[in-house]
Parts: sequence; structure tokens; C-alpha cells
Amino acid sequence: MNKPSLIVVTGRPASGKSTLAHLLAKEINYPLIARDELKEGYINTLDIQHDPFDNEAALHIYHSFFEVIDLLMAKNISLIVEAAFQDHLWKPQLLRLGDKAEIRIISCTIELDLAKARFKDRLLANPDRHKFHGDNQHKESGGLQTDAYVPINMDVPTLRVDTTQDYKPEFLQIVEFARRR
Repeated sequence: MNKPSLIVVTGRPASGKSTLAHLLAKEINYPLIARDELKEGYINTLDIQHDPFDNEAALHIYHSFFEVIDLLMAKNISLIVEAAFQDHLWKPQLLRLGDKAEIRIISCTIELDLAKARFKDRLLANPDRHKFHGDNQHKESGGLQTDAYVPINMDVPTLRVDTTQDYKPEFLQIVEFARRR
């Protein structure tokens, strides 16, 4: 029996990974599990703002994200997952999943200054976003929690996608990469 595919879409905040993950999921008919969407659902359930969101709650979402992935992999369901986790958060979980899934990584890349500009635009376009992500506390620093981003470094097929303007490589090449077995 074939192992399910686990397509990981990642990159620094505001790199275009959520947009790409949603387009890709629709194109290849895979379910998408997005860390921010789980977080938003949790905040809605608790009827709170992001501000009191502490490390315990962040860990709850992190573990929930990977528990959902574990469940779907155990049920032999291929999927796309998306989050801005850095290497030290992704790698231990992906190494554990390597026996259960065919892992492929799509890493969205963008220059830091453009990511900051996109982040500011995102805040202006959706002022309610602060409720779920606490973005206002990072406005002064250009919006991002950190300038450093360490991409996943694993021995699995990896495609780097420049999201500066359109996609490089083109979207159809990204689709081919995701569909590869």
C-alpha cells in the first residue's frame, strides 16, 4: 500500500505560504491543515483575544496541529499542512512522521523587507486580525516577531518557491512537485 503524501508548505510570516497552500490544496484535491486556522478556531471557542494567549495555549495548538496530522496519516489520507514553524519546531515532528508518509516540503522564500511590507498591508486590510494573532504588539518592529527564519533542513524532496511576485517556479511546476510519488 502507498504511504500518504504529506506536503509541508512553510516559510517566514508574510511569505505567501497560506495563499499558496490554499491554491495548491484546491488544485490537487488534498485537505489542508493550517496552524493559524486551528489557532483561530481555538480562540473563537474560548471567546478570547490573542493578548492573553500564553505559552501553554501556544503549545496546545502546536500539539493539536500534529495530532491532527498523525490521525490523518494513520487513516492513510494525503494532505497539505501549512505553518510558519522554523526548523527546530518542524524537524522533530516530521522525522517522527517519516515512516508513515511521503514528505515533500515547499519552502516559500521572500526578502525580509518585502515580508515586513506585506505584514503591514495585512494589518491595514484586516484590523480584526489582531484578535487572533496579536499582530498589533509587533507593529513597531515592522510587524514580524523575529527577523530570523530558519527553514526546514531535512533529507526529503524540497522545493524553494520565490513568492516575491507570482511564483518562481511557476504554479504548475509546484503542482507537479506536490503530485510526485
